[in-house]
Amino acid sequence: MRLVILLLTAIISLPSFAAWQLNNQESRLSFISVKKINIAEVHHFKQLSGEFNEQGNVKLVIDLSSVDTGIVIRNERMQKFLFATNLFPRATFSATLHKNVLNAVAVGDSAIMSITGQLNLHGVQQTLTTKVLLAHLNKHKFIVSSIQPIIIQAANFKLGVGVEKLQALAKLPSISKAVPVSFVLTFEKH
Repeated sequence: MRLVILLLTAIISLPSFAAWQLNNQESRLSFISVKKINIAEVHHFKQLSGEFNEQGNVKLVIDLSSVDTGIVIRNERMQKFLFATNLFPRATFSATLHKNVLNAVAVGDSAIMSITGQLNLHGVQQTLTTKVLLAHLNKHKFIVSSIQPIIIQAANFKLGVGVEKLQALAKLPSISKAVPVSFVLTFEKH
């Protein structure tokens, strides 16, 4: 009888402990590369995953091998020489927010807030702070989007040598080592 009561309690309480899962199809993380001083191109990652749990922990996982620049050979070169996906297949961003942050933003409303978290990229961890817009669409969906791009400095994540290798392979006079990153992330609760 005790086992039945424990199982029923667990089943009944499951929805309240369910995490919000990132919807990859409705999310986008983009970055801009600048070559030859003034030629800018927008790229993105096709595979993102993540969750926001009841304790307020947020985790975003970026599959670096899913980089999409629109040119297959450039994708392969970025995977191999810039991101070194054989050694560092993923980048992660982790933060802890107030666990009731969604309750503070009513369904149908939005709010601007600061998020500070840890970006782990290429084996290096750095603290980043950014302002985001959180839109609470309905009781099953919210969106977090960047208000302004985050500037990632290649040197801070030991990516400078990789940028130089890409520059040499493409025979370019320059590739910027400061990269603006922006995102729109959709989370859903089932």
